[in-house]
Amino acid sequence: MRDAVTAAAAPLREDRTFEFNERDFARVCRLIHAMAGINLGPSKRDMVYSRLSRRLRQLDLTRFSDYLDLLERDIDGEAQTFINALTTNLTSFFREAHHFEMLNAQLRGAGPGPHTLWCNAASTGEEPYSLAITACEAFGTLTPPVRILATDIDTGVLQTAARGVYPVERIAALSAQQQRDYFLRGTGPNAGMCRVKPQLQALIEFRPLNLLGDDYGLRGGYLAVFCRNVMIYFDKPTQHEVLRRIAPLLAPNGVLYAGHSESFAHAGDVVRPCGRTTYAAVNGGAMR
Repeated sequence: MRDAVTAAAAPLREDRTFEFNERDFARVCRLIHAMAGINLGPSKRDMVYSRLSRRLRQLDLTRFSDYLDLLERDIDGEAQTFINALTTNLTSFFREAHHFEMLNAQLRGAGPGPHTLWCNAASTGEEPYSLAITACEAFGTLTPPVRILATDIDTGVLQTAARGVYPVERIAALSAQQQRDYFLRGTGPNAGMCRVKPQLQALIEFRPLNLLGDDYGLRGGYLAVFCRNVMIYFDKPTQHEVLRRIAPLLAPNGVLYAGHSESFAHAGDVVRPCGRTTYAAVNGGAMR
């Protein structure tokens, strides 16, 4: 878990092109927590400087304080650019593979469908495409009775996800059969790249969504919600609030999949463990 800024934090480095002081860093921490729930600790100062200094350079600014003033006025929708810059996107195909084995079994036992799944940290797309491949394998067809909603707060990575184009190294860990069944290899100027097959893309809707937003605008009834490696960036009160919003969106037999380092014991009034880093809604889930 990332810790909040503390008064005992070490002094900021002085070798900065842009003026960046302790007050500026504290403002960044407050703003990203308010906008996206991300809880930055003192160790993230250099990361903040590195990522946001690019934006200051683009805007021809010399002081972080001037940028943060602009941000607080949200001129030209700067808030989304700020969120995109500070969002961490670490992902891969079939990351934490045991969850996809569980999902395969869940889909096989769920009946003919249709079924809806939600991946709420879609990043550059590897996770939702892994969900789609799992659905295809569970039903033995490229057109399974499954619809996948893939959301992320970062609009930049969603564009990459929707394109579904990756260096071939990204799929190296997949079996040769999976590579043939679900990807097209580039040739000529596109050699070294691969594209997700259109049938797989057709199963997924990519949409921006902030888990701290007032209204998700979702009907619910999700058989599975993948909310993995998201909560590690939130403090416990924020985790509880997000879980309180997600739990009613699960189908009565729905499962919430969490990351390997995430535990929701503090939210026992909302979700209960039902497997290895998986949870069910305490009230059994509810259709909306």
